[in-house]
Amino acid sequence: MERSRIAVAGASGLIGGALVRSLTADGHQVVRLVRRAPRAKDEVRWDPEGERVDAAGLAGCDAVVNLAGAGVGNRRWTDAYKARIRRSRVLGTTALAEAIASLDEKPRVFVNGSAIGYYGETGDREVDEGAPPGKGFLPELCAVWEAATAPAQEAGVRTVFARTGLVVARHGGAWGRLFPLFKAGLGGRLGDGRQYWSYVSLHDEVAAIRHLVDTDGLSGPFNLTAPNPLTNREITAAMGRVLHRPTLFTVPAPVLRTVLGELSGDVLGSARVLPKRLLESGFTFAFPDIEAAIRAAR
Repeated sequence: MERSRIAVAGASGLIGGALVRSLTADGHQVVRLVRRAPRAKDEVRWDPEGERVDAAGLAGCDAVVNLAGAGVGNRRWTDAYKARIRRSRVLGTTALAEAIASLDEKPRVFVNGSAIGYYGETGDREVDEGAPPGKGFLPELCAVWEAATAPAQEAGVRTVFARTGLVVARHGGAWGRLFPLFKAGLGGRLGDGRQYWSYVSLHDEVAAIRHLVDTDGLSGPFNLTAPNPLTNREITAAMGRVLHRPTLFTVPAPVLRTVLGELSGDVLGSARVLPKRLLESGFTFAFPDIEAAIRAAR
């Protein structure tokens, strides 16, 4: 890819930060969307929940990548926090899509973050991008979140939904909480351990987003997950092997429900999601198996 000007919303997050580092290392100019007054020439002011973006700051961008949103796993899902999760994603996406559509010279691609939560509970059933949305808070959120990109699509901008799985990373996200527990010898399966976890290494997550930006003709949903989802029991065993720690502890499902509330459904639920369209588009995973992904993260 030629050196480009790329706007990133959510640049301070786990994935956004890694993406910015990758792009700048390759000489691309990154424009960061910030919620405060800009302090540098590469920053653009926006207010996602207020649906305001300094559209002029996006002028000349070849691509816009939106990874912003309140953390899904950061705290217990009260009604108020669920409303915040929804506002931060749907209103922010709407604001960016409308800003993009208003530009005389529009970016060639808009990559909007989404999640495999779109599919809901799949049990042992494998699903790919052709599957319909599931039922519940996360599937409904993802469907509305993706639909909020409509202004950009209607303006003729190639639009991609990056449906991300569980990102294997040492710091940040769900895995960032697992590493210290396993290193302390306190790791173990959650519930019965039979639920499928569709994971992706942070390296492959960033590489996949860049692939979606770079490859003309790609639009619509893409699952950003490794090709072989595993059960929580299998992943627990892999963590123990790589970190050389016992995995004797088990957190019973009733305890998780008491501690996490509605969020426990995301931990105990099973999502066996395949990256069919990503593989068909020619993407190659650097860390397709779980032990390699864990080693890359540690």
